[in-house]
Amino acid sequence: MEMSSTNLATNDLETAALLSRQSLLVSALRPVLPEHALLWEPEDTIPYECDGLAAYRKMPLAVALPETEEQVAKILKICFEMEVPIVPRGAGTGLSGGAMPISQGLVLSLAKLKKIVSIDSFTRTAVVQPGVRNLAISDAVAHLGLYYAPDPSSQIACSIGGNVNENSGGVHCLKYGLTLHNVLKVRGILMNGDIVEFGSLAPDAPGLDLLAIVMGSEGMLAVVTEVTVKLIAKPKLARVIMASFDDLEKGANAVAAIIAAGIIPAGLEMMDKATTRAVEEFVHAGYDLEAQTILLCESDGTPEEVAEEIERMSIVLEQAGASGIKISQSEVERLKFWSGRKNAFPAAGRLAPDYYCMDGTIPRRNIATLLKRIGLMEKKYGLACLNVFHAGDGNMHPLILFNGADPDEWHRAEEFGTDILEACVELDGTITGEHGVGIEKINSMCVQFGKGELETFWGIKSAFDPQKLLNPDKAIPTLNRCAEYGRMRITGGILPHPELDRF
Repeated sequence: MEMSSTNLATNDLETAALLSRQSLLVSALRPVLPEHALLWEPEDTIPYECDGLAAYRKMPLAVALPETEEQVAKILKICFEMEVPIVPRGAGTGLSGGAMPISQGLVLSLAKLKKIVSIDSFTRTAVVQPGVRNLAISDAVAHLGLYYAPDPSSQIACSIGGNVNENSGGVHCLKYGLTLHNVLKVRGILMNGDIVEFGSLAPDAPGLDLLAIVMGSEGMLAVVTEVTVKLIAKPKLARVIMASFDDLEKGANAVAAIIAAGIIPAGLEMMDKATTRAVEEFVHAGYDLEAQTILLCESDGTPEEVAEEIERMSIVLEQAGASGIKISQSEVERLKFWSGRKNAFPAAGRLAPDYYCMDGTIPRRNIATLLKRIGLMEKKYGLACLNVFHAGDGNMHPLILFNGADPDEWHRAEEFGTDILEACVELDGTITGEHGVGIEKINSMCVQFGKGELETFWGIKSAFDPQKLLNPDKAIPTLNRCAEYGRMRITGGILPHPELDRF
């Protein structure tokens, strides 16, 4: 269909307005940044059009790559005065669209702030800039017998600043906690350029615990410029059990049985048959391909502690109906078992042109119920789904396989994901565990929270960012949006994000 002359004229005016706004912004930022640290040509900014959720994309006005905290503060102050929205970005590995640009805004990449400022083996802390990779922290302190515990699957690439913004976890978060539990202090900059600090090196900080508010705030409150993390001693030994089950429900119930027995494994992960097959073909981890589901249960500590815990877990798993139990006999074999779990996402990428990774969390007692529902949803939407997740804390990561070049498949995948999240809420869970809300789950926030709760969230946002310029249109839906979403769900429709134009 041909566009009318009125529509063409409107588009021309909008394009001219964007170019004018871009020119003003670039001119204002040029004195602050080196020439190589400010991008605005399409061929330079297109790598920043999305994060790990590549289904949603937008081109920013420009991209700034500051190299110092002072430059970050100046950029924020300029954009505050010009009322230009900013989207903070780390390594771009996020999976909820939290770093997707705003069409009339600036992407503020913290990738060049990648110094490990200091390491203190006595207090077991490290001060790092936000662009430092998660795994780089552990690599830097390995010679001291220490490491940084949170280990998301993307730890080889994801940045600590992004981990703070999403409150990331990992396969060992059951025992060692999320980012929140492993960070003492965060230094950041407000939208107006003011430098602030949250948390303390002491066991507690005076006044309100604002560190907990900043954790997982998805770049909506402040731009992180420095993080003080806890370091812990590397265990003397770690061993992992691979337990096979011939029935999905038996495997799910075994997870609850382990925790009920008073055992807190270092890691407790679960994969269904479809996932183990995909992974085995990819990395050859030695998985049982006949099992309907497998559990990876890790114990770490002294050799005596590990031996006792492995024995206790083996007994619980046998009583829960495990059809097979295999225990790692060396560090090489332990890492081999974990390599499969760590590579579940890329393995899924070999099965379909695209996959949609969900991130709901439910009580452990409801794992089997949700997995059965997902099986019915596969038939309803005509799409396959791999189930892999942090079973110990009920953080589910279903991977919906689809072809993103087919509009119908993408819409079915989106509705499939929405149904999974709403099922999580119905089963006394939540719509996210560690990936954040971003744009992906903003509609599902309307299902999870009521008017009073959303108004409280907006109150916190306004206290930090009154002009709502930091990562706008993310994470917190407006009340009007929730009302419209409710009407759309009644009629079976999907309410698109206001910034999105996928097809």
